[in-house]
Amino acid sequence: MKTYKSIRLVSRPKPGPITTDLFKVEQKVIPTPGPEQILVKQTHMSLDPAMIGWMHSDTESYIPPVALGDVMRSSGLGEVVASNHSDFAVGDTVRGMLGWTEYLLSNGKGLSKLPPNVDPEMALAVFALPGLTATQGLFGFGDPKAGETIVVSGAAGSVGSIVGQLAKANDLNVIGVAGDQEKCDWICNELGFDGAINYKIDDIAVRLKELAANGIDIYFENTGGPIQHHVFDRMNTHGRIVVCGMISDYTSATPSAGPNWIPLIKKRISIRGFAMPDHFGDAAQLTEKLTPYVMSGKIKFRTHVLEGLESAMDGLNLFFNGGNRGKLIVKL
Repeated sequence: MKTYKSIRLVSRPKPGPITTDLFKVEQKVIPTPGPEQILVKQTHMSLDPAMIGWMHSDTESYIPPVALGDVMRSSGLGEVVASNHSDFAVGDTVRGMLGWTEYLLSNGKGLSKLPPNVDPEMALAVFALPGLTATQGLFGFGDPKAGETIVVSGAAGSVGSIVGQLAKANDLNVIGVAGDQEKCDWICNELGFDGAINYKIDDIAVRLKELAANGIDIYFENTGGPIQHHVFDRMNTHGRIVVCGMISDYTSATPSAGPNWIPLIKKRISIRGFAMPDHFGDAAQLTEKLTPYVMSGKIKFRTHVLEGLESAMDGLNLFFNGGNRGKLIVKL
């Protein structure tokens, strides 16, 4: 009998790196679909920073945690290899929350079909969670206006890189924050950012004064950490702060302290935290808004592809050590 691998979450993460003992790799028999079911062979699996939060036991978060013993949650793409469902045919490419598994038996709920010949890496790097998150965060909450200055932390990441390019396409002054020189060079030389700050070696306060001489109108927060305080100090009146992620604190024993709130009153600054699941119902409209930017060549991307299902376990640590170079994808 033919078998496949799946990976279950069996323990909660502790402060520090993600370790393989948090997971259990299982070998299972490939199932046969019943009435109104399909069998999906996953081909590409997305790794996203949000997955770290899903592994914790926080029941007050925007999405329930992954239950211990369940297949680890993730989005991905796959091919329908067997179907008894009227809406899906063998050979269809589908996307959805497939999880850390090579095969998935499904009734089709939560899955959507991709048009033929769509590049799977572009689908996950641009038109899936990263692009939707960037579009909703920037236009839904950032209210960008030509001539304004935006600072994007995690600017070389899958979300931050798209935020910066969308902002640049709308004639903003775009400053990116990243963790090494290669990433800083990439966002400036390839993506068209106006400036970059390497938070590990640059004097952040000095660089912000140079690059944002007229202050900062929008801050798109993906990481947390020391950059947060420096940007806060240079926010303009009626500035907007969009909080998308805080990856520097996801595995920290003690979260970092935030800025003092007095400037919020003095400058009437707006802060909005958001999570994309609240806006999945708007996916079609967000895709429609994003697509012209992509089709006109204003959105570039790169992917960092890992091979094999089990590479996901250690691959999550690339978000913390800065080793990822583009959208993290596991190819199965």
